[in-house]
Amino acid sequence: MKASVSKTCLIGPAITQEQFIAEHLFFYLVKGTVSGDYGGKSHILESDEYGIVRKNRLGRQNNARKHDDVEKIIFVFDEPFLKAFQEKHQINPVKFPPAESFIQPGPNALIPGFIQSLTPYYNVQGEMDKAFFDLKREELLLILLQIQPELSGVFFDYGIPGKIDLEEFMQQNYKFNASIERFAYLTGRSLSAFKRDFKTIFNDTPNHWLVQKRLQEAHFLLEKTNKKASEIYLDLGFEALSHFSFAFKKLFGQTPTELAEQKKHTHK
Repeated sequence: MKASVSKTCLIGPAITQEQFIAEHLFFYLVKGTVSGDYGGKSHILESDEYGIVRKNRLGRQNNARKHDDVEKIIFVFDEPFLKAFQEKHQINPVKFPPAESFIQPGPNALIPGFIQSLTPYYNVQGEMDKAFFDLKREELLLILLQIQPELSGVFFDYGIPGKIDLEEFMQQNYKFNASIERFAYLTGRSLSAFKRDFKTIFNDTPNHWLVQKRLQEAHFLLEKTNKKASEIYLDLGFEALSHFSFAFKKLFGQTPTELAEQKKHTHK
């Protein structure tokens, strides 16, 4: 495969850009450096490193720097594939799987060898024929389960998220640009139960609280660091810089740019 900036070879169903991880992902970095936020922790992958991103979690891959040459391979382990695999290989999942949102099984000679074995199967567009990619996914999953058998408790758990501490979860995950429905699902609640519990805990609506919380964090970053609005708005869950600036001025009476100018004069 010829490397190009931000080239991704995806094996399996398409992945949405939403920050909710709907299916388990195997992520191998062929070239470059990539960072991401999963389960409230930051992770960095260098060339020839890999990890597993668990489904039903919030996560975000941070954009690589524009001059970075990044090449990555992603395998999607969707539920229909996993159920067929489990039935075929008669696997009984372990009871105590790893708890991390991003799992790094560690260096192993089998993984680089497997990645090298993919090369002949790609066409000139960098895509793999469907006749092969299920076979290669199966091979990869067999390797991962051999390296770390307790991963069976991760891959073959088809349950929905259970009810968890809502306050703790929201304080850890408010920066993610996920819908209220997703937040409800991930905390093990119906939408109505989520809104009711949220009101009891925070005395506010979820949408209003999220915007206020993100803007307060933005004000702190702009005031205490040298970061610009354009560098932080996406990481704080805002989709557009214009929307961020408008909401910021509505709450604080000045735009992020005006705050930066005020900061300059104050420190002269």
